[in-house]
Amino acid sequence: MKVTHASVRPTLAAQEAGRPALTPELLAAVAARYSRSDDGLDAILAKVDQSDPDKSIDTIFAHVDYGHASIADNVPVAMFMDGLSVFLVYYMWSECSLASGQESSTRYIKMSREGVVPFELTGLAEEHRESWNTFIDDCFRYYDRAYAMWNNIAEEWPQVMRIPDSLLSDQSDKAQKQVARMRRNYAFDRARYFLPVSALTNVVMLQSAREWARLANLLNSSTLPEFNQLGALLVQEMSLVCPRMVRHAQATAATKAFLEHETVVDRVFRPSLVGANKLPAYGMGACEKASCHSLDPSAHIELFRVDPDLDASSFQMASVNRKNRYSIHGSSIRRTAVRFSWDAVAMAEIRDLNRHRTGQKWCPLSPQGFYCALDQLDPAWSYDTQFEALEDFGWDCAVRTAQSMWAGENGYQHWSMLGTQYYFEHTTMLDKFIYEGELRTGTGAHYRYAKHLRDALSELYREAPQLRHLVMEGSAEPE
Repeated sequence: MKVTHASVRPTLAAQEAGRPALTPELLAAVAARYSRSDDGLDAILAKVDQSDPDKSIDTIFAHVDYGHASIADNVPVAMFMDGLSVFLVYYMWSECSLASGQESSTRYIKMSREGVVPFELTGLAEEHRESWNTFIDDCFRYYDRAYAMWNNIAEEWPQVMRIPDSLLSDQSDKAQKQVARMRRNYAFDRARYFLPVSALTNVVMLQSAREWARLANLLNSSTLPEFNQLGALLVQEMSLVCPRMVRHAQATAATKAFLEHETVVDRVFRPSLVGANKLPAYGMGACEKASCHSLDPSAHIELFRVDPDLDASSFQMASVNRKNRYSIHGSSIRRTAVRFSWDAVAMAEIRDLNRHRTGQKWCPLSPQGFYCALDQLDPAWSYDTQFEALEDFGWDCAVRTAQSMWAGENGYQHWSMLGTQYYFEHTTMLDKFIYEGELRTGTGAHYRYAKHLRDALSELYREAPQLRHLVMEGSAEPE
């Protein structure tokens, strides 16, 4: 694991124009003085002691505490983090609703057994080392097998990739490279469900020092060793750029109690809350495979309307002039809250849905089933396959994850794969949901989360029929 802070330096154009260049904490200190002065930036900068700028910073940061933490929101910090487990990165995005960033994609990169979090960092008990290593070996064996199968299917029946015939028939080197890339992506999209959440990935995030301190506090208060290691590395890098926030990044008793409470919530989350097709009676014997598989989880949506009597006309007026998904909505849509959810979403898709920053997401890590793209198979195809064995392996892993959870084992999440399904819920504003629905069904959208969003949009149209022809829903064309 490696964490690297990256500074932003002034451009040549900014230097030539004589624009000020400030360290992140000095930037925050100068910005904070705007609430205590109406003299403007030049006057405030003139008061900074250039021989001892820390004095100006400390004068302000002495007040950074509850009620004044917004000062630290003005400290921009970028961190590049290499070699984190997929599960850890999922957790970070679930907690960092104000962060921007990018993550290595399982849709474009073939992953291997060599890139897995060390057993010591999973939190699992030593007695599980051998069986966990066998599990990881099996995951990549099935992942490689699934990738080969889907790649062969795409070669034999290229129409399944929905690539235009004009491109398929183009024999130019450029066109053939593009087709090869799209074939790989097609196979990656359907094989990735067998990747363990312990597989390593890289991620970059840009957020304020306040949010980095809050995240590091959560990581350092966790019972999971990998979380602790990242928390310590973040503190180390924070000391280079925002040293005054490091004291807020340490473990606390209050945060430890909060995390323990959340663990209990996950374990008591009952299947009856979200539907019938779930893993029953965890820890009370073997689960029936038929109840563990959810190919078509239901979507649910609730609208919290501003004025139900006016919505029909005001929704239409608020959207009718939009040109693309980045166009602004009118206030009646921006003021309407929405909560949408699915009974069972694979972790592969949760990773994408989870990165939508607005609002609040909730995903109790109580397994609800397993998905591995079997709905993408055509019974008429004559292929040599062992897909039933693949699915059985996924079912067994979902059950083992659930049993480990109910046994109270630390690090139980590391028995799961990207195909393991969980309940997923997101509460935000209607304009943000419409943007997500348009984005995740648009060109290049992964087929599975495109389906999830189409299902959710169908529920939206049921609640607000006037939006049916105003949402720019796509068909997930390949790119």
